[in-house]
Amino acid sequence: MQIVYTSDVGKVRKVNEDRVGAFENKKGHILALVADGLGGHLGGEVASDMAVSHLGYLFEETSLDNVTDASEWLKGQVVVENDSILQRADQYQDLAGMGTTLVCALLFTDKAMISNIGDSRAYRLRDGNFEQITEDHSYVNELVKRGEISKEEAKHHPHKNIITRTLGISKQAKVDSQVVSLQQGDIFLLCSDGLTNMVDDLKIQTILVDETTSLENKCSELVDQANLAGGSDNITVLLIKVDQGGKPK
Repeated sequence: MQIVYTSDVGKVRKVNEDRVGAFENKKGHILALVADGLGGHLGGEVASDMAVSHLGYLFEETSLDNVTDASEWLKGQVVVENDSILQRADQYQDLAGMGTTLVCALLFTDKAMISNIGDSRAYRLRDGNFEQITEDHSYVNELVKRGEISKEEAKHHPHKNIITRTLGISKQAKVDSQVVSLQQGDIFLLCSDGLTNMVDDLKIQTILVDETTSLENKCSELVDQANLAGGSDNITVLLIKVDQGGKPK
């Protein structure tokens, strides 16, 4: 299993409020995370850094070996982390109202648990088919689900940045999770909306299906394309390729 990731400030923002990481627990399983911070003078980068560093460290201390136990562990830790972010925001005026999205993949031998809160996304490329696994927790996605606007209209909606669920900001923090199978050749993409707001799914798919390009170069190319399209936000990309046998690297 190969894992590569990168994060870029983009062309407009002065500070990168995204965070990304991959962590291995005592059983050799992997937790990969992307977080996109929001709110407060410095709060976005603090909240996203807290989420990735805390969850990553705590996962490294576990011996989780299956998706059932992993699901319960993550649910509990998300609640704890949400409380920690709220407490930090209460302590410092500059951090008031801070929060972060989170998308993560817990990778086991033949299964993965994909979880998210907010609008950072997970996708899977399998046998040339590219699909979004997660569902955005956003105002415009609620409008799409109710049939009030189309998916195309959602891309340019004036309120497309309103997030309905985050870590921090609210005392209610609920992560959505689903279990998916792993097959040789699968490529999973975890990313912040700095990628998906700039680069459409077809272009992302075209980059990922190119078998002549390394995983590292695919990662860089996705960031480059987002910047070429304007780079209006921080851009974070994490790619996981499922190979036959061997530990993640």
